[in-house]
Amino acid sequence: MRTCPPPGRSGFRSFCGEEHDPRHTKRRDRRSRAGFTLIELLLVIVIIGTLAAIVIPKFTGRSQEAQVAAVKSQIANFDTCLDMYEMDNGVYPTTDQGLKSLREKPTAAPVPSNWKGPYLKKEIPLDPWQNPYKYVCPGLHNTKGYDLWSFGPDRMEGGSDDIDNWTVGGGASPNK
Repeated sequence: MRTCPPPGRSGFRSFCGEEHDPRHTKRRDRRSRAGFTLIELLLVIVIIGTLAAIVIPKFTGRSQEAQVAAVKSQIANFDTCLDMYEMDNGVYPTTDQGLKSLREKPTAAPVPSNWKGPYLKKEIPLDPWQNPYKYVCPGLHNTKGYDLWSFGPDRMEGGSDDIDNWTVGGGASPNK
């Protein structure tokens, strides 16, 4: 078995008989290992793009589902607060008094004589799409109560994405 001369000696011959200078070999190796090739970079970009195309839609769908669930929960919370208001005052707030009557005693007629609020601890929140909740009393759908809804993800009235308290599965259970 033949062995090569120890490293550091210049001018030795390889097994194939070619002349090698270790200084030139190191320089060539350094240049070829200095970075990624264009093909390697393109391959990484394609892999990342493919993963993003698969993963992002899954997360965005969950985000919208969570926002819809949050609206349903908030409508149920308003429903409870409005029922407490009605128990104390005998009527629900009018459309003009609105949801703000859960935080502040209304000054518009009919002024409640037995207001024991605030019925809602925090400020009236906006829906997840940054729109105010809509409140009408007496309701068009709940004629003995009120209608409460959010325009939903499309932020427009009407359509299948509105979330309300009068349709089955739309939000809080319909009131009396």
